[in-house]
Amino acid sequence: MKVLFIGGTGNISTPSSRLALARGVDLYLLNRGKSKVHIKGAKTIIGDINKPEELTELKTHQWDVVVNWIAFTPKDIERDINLFKGRTKQYIFISSASCYQTPLSYPVITESTPLNNNLWDYSQDKIRCEDRLQSAYREEGFPVTVVRPSLTYDTVIPIAIGGFNRYNTAQRILQGKEIIVHGDGTGLWTVTHSDDFAKGFVGLLGLTTAIGHAFHITSDEILSWNMIYKILAEALGKEAKVVHIASDFICKIATSFTGTLLADKAESVIFDNTKIKTFVPGFKATIPFTEGIKRTLSWLNEDDSRKFIDPEAEQKIEKVLKAYNALGDIRNL
Repeated sequence: MKVLFIGGTGNISTPSSRLALARGVDLYLLNRGKSKVHIKGAKTIIGDINKPEELTELKTHQWDVVVNWIAFTPKDIERDINLFKGRTKQYIFISSASCYQTPLSYPVITESTPLNNNLWDYSQDKIRCEDRLQSAYREEGFPVTVVRPSLTYDTVIPIAIGGFNRYNTAQRILQGKEIIVHGDGTGLWTVTHSDDFAKGFVGLLGLTTAIGHAFHITSDEILSWNMIYKILAEALGKEAKVVHIASDFICKIATSFTGTLLADKAESVIFDNTKIKTFVPGFKATIPFTEGIKRTLSWLNEDDSRKFIDPEAEQKIEKVLKAYNALGDIRNL
């Protein structure tokens, strides 16, 4: 099977690239050649997908599957339809579980949960991408499959504030500083290791019955945010000094958190993975967060330059804590 990954060396996609190769896929990666990640066994096509007029080598190929890991806007999708219509048997778009209805009218999410999130431009753009692709499938026969990851991690820390590609909250825990947990921390969420995601994802490659369908691929482990931060702190060998602050208050003080909180993580969600398990028999996420986060921290500890401390994020955390603690001072007057 001849497969093109546009991207393929990121937090989610790297394990999928490696698993695809292990399963005998003839894998090509299209990128600008700037990634520090080397995928042994993959063939590389150097180029910028945003400059299709320069992709002369790409246009000489026919593909069984094309996966775009880095498409975010309808403009990206229009470009890809023009590039790959008639040149691939399957096109997989990486969307986002943040596209699902916000706020939810029912807490268990299936692929038929409505797509409606007006609180985050990122999610709105992904929804528009899906709409265009479904139109292309219905009207033009464009062979699309949609995949919606949720909070998926490998080289990042999957928390709501001061994490992901930032090491801020981890460092604050190590330094004994206060950290912010949104709400009362009892909201439920699912974090998924990229190695587990890859098992479901690679199973969709070349799967004819998956064309026209959408799938989310997550772990079945359900954790409260309190547990997620507690497990992170234990993996760091410390006890977290947690300050619970309402999401509305956080976003009022630091509006940039609106997307990640109010549009995505402020309420409980439970993902029903029946569909991906039906189409990819045997798929099962097997890496609990207690194990997965240790892998992530081990990778970060191999090179301190990977521990990115974002000064702007640190300022926002301190600003929110200061405003919240000031409310306590006022109450004590």
